[in-house]
Amino acid sequence: MVKIKDLQKNYNKFSLSCSLEIAPGTITGVIGPNGAGKSTLFKAILGLISIDGGCIEVMGKDSSKLDKADKQNIGVVLSEAGFSKYLTIKDIVPVLEALYDEFDGEKFQKSCERLGLPFDKKIQDFSTGMKAKLKVLVAISHEAKLLILDEPTSGLDVAARQSVLDMLREYMERHEDAAIIISSHISTDLENLCDDVYLIYGGEIVLHEEMNVLLDEYAILKMDEVQYAAMEKQYLLKVKKEKFGFQCLTNQKRFYQENYPEIVIEKGTLDELIMIMMKGEEG
Repeated sequence: MVKIKDLQKNYNKFSLSCSLEIAPGTITGVIGPNGAGKSTLFKAILGLISIDGGCIEVMGKDSSKLDKADKQNIGVVLSEAGFSKYLTIKDIVPVLEALYDEFDGEKFQKSCERLGLPFDKKIQDFSTGMKAKLKVLVAISHEAKLLILDEPTSGLDVAARQSVLDMLREYMERHEDAAIIISSHISTDLENLCDDVYLIYGGEIVLHEEMNVLLDEYAILKMDEVQYAAMEKQYLLKVKKEKFGFQCLTNQKRFYQENYPEIVIEKGTLDELIMIMMKGEEG
């Protein structure tokens, strides 16, 4: 669905350099701290910024050669973009009907009612959760094959986040050949949603892994200096020195469980894995 090879985008104090692939039928997460390059990556895929090198292929075409019909197959949520706050949902329906051949106004209205989105209320009077639901609903309203979602759950409470995530799960159940690429600061959202994940740090992809492998096979090892000195280090990805000794990241949890039963082995949350990937030294 999306293939990126050797993408380069350079700014005065920041450079993005990455390759990745989004397969049909999958939900791919993109994670990383603020300023890591997530939004730059999404804008490059959408052709909203020029690139300095590499190639981006979307739905089998060079991204710069997508025509109107191709673009109708892309649904987008950008954190800084949205409809005018003075409009109502009733106002934006004709706009969506004009933009997208596959937009179904009646179905859209029923979805708004189900999600508690008022048709005649100005968007400026919506809660943060209502605005987020509307953005995602618009993105999926025209049967897009590719959804590109930049922080769609940012700033939402647990209930609103769950509602947005449920919308995405339901969409993928109805569209088995579609694909979603989504970024989020809330790692638990991605743990339960994504098939695979890319970690971007300093403009580079430092980790790509299937989510089930990341959660099942990766672990954080905790040990003192004596234990660390005696340990087989072949399967250590990152090492971080701590007051008590060392924290180490591995993708071979079972090896250390079987051979070093005396050390502490923690499954670790996605957030913890991300932190040690960013802060640790090479194993």
